[in-house]
Amino acid sequence: MKFIINREEILPALQQIVSVIEKRQTMPILSNVLIVAEDQFLYLTGTDLEIQIVAKINFSPESTGAITVPARKFLDICRLLPQEAEIKFELQNGKVKISSNRSRFSLNCLPANNYPEFSESDLENVITINSGKFKKSLDKTLFCMANQDVRYYLNGLLLNISNTKLKLVASDGHRLSIYEDLLNEGTGFESRIIFPRKGIQELSKLLDDPELELKIEFSNNNIKVHFKNIVFSAKLVDSKYPDFSKIFDQDFFSPINIPRLPLKEALTRVSILSHEKLKGITLDISTGSLKISSHNLEHDEAEEEVSIDYDGNPISIAFNAQYLLDAFSNLDSEFAVLTIAINLTSCFIDEPNDSSYKFIVMPMRL
Repeated sequence: MKFIINREEILPALQQIVSVIEKRQTMPILSNVLIVAEDQFLYLTGTDLEIQIVAKINFSPESTGAITVPARKFLDICRLLPQEAEIKFELQNGKVKISSNRSRFSLNCLPANNYPEFSESDLENVITINSGKFKKSLDKTLFCMANQDVRYYLNGLLLNISNTKLKLVASDGHRLSIYEDLLNEGTGFESRIIFPRKGIQELSKLLDDPELELKIEFSNNNIKVHFKNIVFSAKLVDSKYPDFSKIFDQDFFSPINIPRLPLKEALTRVSILSHEKLKGITLDISTGSLKISSHNLEHDEAEEEVSIDYDGNPISIAFNAQYLLDAFSNLDSEFAVLTIAINLTSCFIDEPNDSSYKFIVMPMRL
C-alpha cells in the first residue's frame, strides 16, 4: 500500500472523522482510522460502534491496500505540516512510514481485517432535504436534549416524518422545543425515530454547506446520511418518545407580546445576581409591565422592568433564566410571544407570525 497525497486533500476528511473517535477506547483499534486505498478512491473510516463516518477522496494510489493507523497522531502530523505539503504514505514491514519534505514519521498500525464492521439493518425509508433547512431545524432544537438522563429516550432528538411534514422535538424534561417544516416531496410514509445525542451533534457539525442536498436513509434501528463525499451512519435509540401533545390541551392566559431583544438583554442583566446553580428569576406580569427580579444566597438582588403589550390578569411565575435566554436566542422575529398556562405549569414561547417553532419551558419554585 503506497500513495502520495496533498495535505489539503486529506486533512479536511481526517478532521471530520476524528471527531467521532473517543480518546479512551475499550478496543485499541477503535482509536485508529481505517484507510482503504482502491483504484480510484481513498476511503477513511472512523467509528465508536454507535456512530460511523466514511469519507471518500477521489484519488489514484500507487498501490492498493488497507490498514488502520492511530487517528489523532495521523491527524496531528497532517495538520502541523506546511500548507500544500505533499504527504507520502507507505506500508512497510508492519509499520506506516509517513514523509513530507524533510519530515519523517513511523506509526504503529493494526490490521484492517480486525477493524469492526458497523452493523446496520436494511434501510427501507428514504428522504431528501436541503442541508441548510435541516441544519436550521437542528440548531433550533438539539440544545434542549437531555444529557445522561436515566430516561434515555430524552438523550436524543425525535425525528417525526409524516408524508410531506417534518417535525423535530427535543426535551430534557424541564423544557421542550418543537420545530416543524415541509419537505419538497411527499414520502408516502409516517415514521418516528430517535436520533442519539452524540450522533445528532456530530452530524450538525458536518453540515457546513447550506446548498447541499442530503439523502437520508433509515430504519427503526439505523440511519445513514449521504452528502458530498461523506457517509454518516448512526444507531438509533431503541425506545418510544413520550406523548407531549397533552401539554397543548389546557387553558392559557392572554398571549403577551414582548420586544425580544430588550427582554433578552434585561434577562441577561438580572440573571447575574440569580442563584449560581438554579439560575432562577421571577416574572411579575401586570397590565403593560413585566418586572424581572432575582436574588441569591448572599442576599444580592436585581430588578428590571420591561414595557409589554398585555391587558389581563396579573401573573407571578419563576423560571430558569438560561432556559428563557436559549429560547429567545433561537427566535428570528423582532417580538416574542409568551403564553402562560392558567395553572402555571408551563409557558409557551414562539413568534407572532410563525407557528413552525415552539419552545415550552416548565416553571420552577423559588
